[in-house]
Amino acid sequence: MQSDVPEKPLLRPIVLQLPEGYRGERTTRGYFARVRRAGFGVGVSAGKLARAMVEVLSQLPPEATPSKDEVVQHLGLLGQASKTRDINAAWNSAKRQVAREHPDRFCLDGKILKWASATEDRPREKLSTAGHRKFLALAAKEGMTPDELLSRLISAWRNAKK
Repeated sequence: MQSDVPEKPLLRPIVLQLPEGYRGERTTRGYFARVRRAGFGVGVSAGKLARAMVEVLSQLPPEATPSKDEVVQHLGLLGQASKTRDINAAWNSAKRQVAREHPDRFCLDGKILKWASATEDRPREKLSTAGHRKFLALAAKEGMTPDELLSRLISAWRNAKK
């Protein structure tokens, strides 16, 4: 028996609408993101990644910015294939480690890694960053250099102790 109703196909073709100008993935970072989502990881721990970041930071020239993006770029495929979560954790520990190991080159101002300069703004080794900021503000308020203020504070402390 034939019916008058035309038969509908069981499967309809799927039509993808891609954004205008789409040319596929242009970076390998997107490729590795797809690989990770598929269940394959790089297999590098955050500790090893942090050690690699410290190595890159210690080799950076002084004119380069000590930023996370710059360091990840210098890591090459290791930086591109690592998870963002691992990169962020490794960057936080690498900043602290490089500031501890190379105090003559780097200084950690709060959460920001900066080049250590030969100016007076460089924090003292035993003074916290917040304490150093307060000390500089007090010296500026008094109209003297931090070294002059420190010598006056020491002499006032010695006179009060007598």
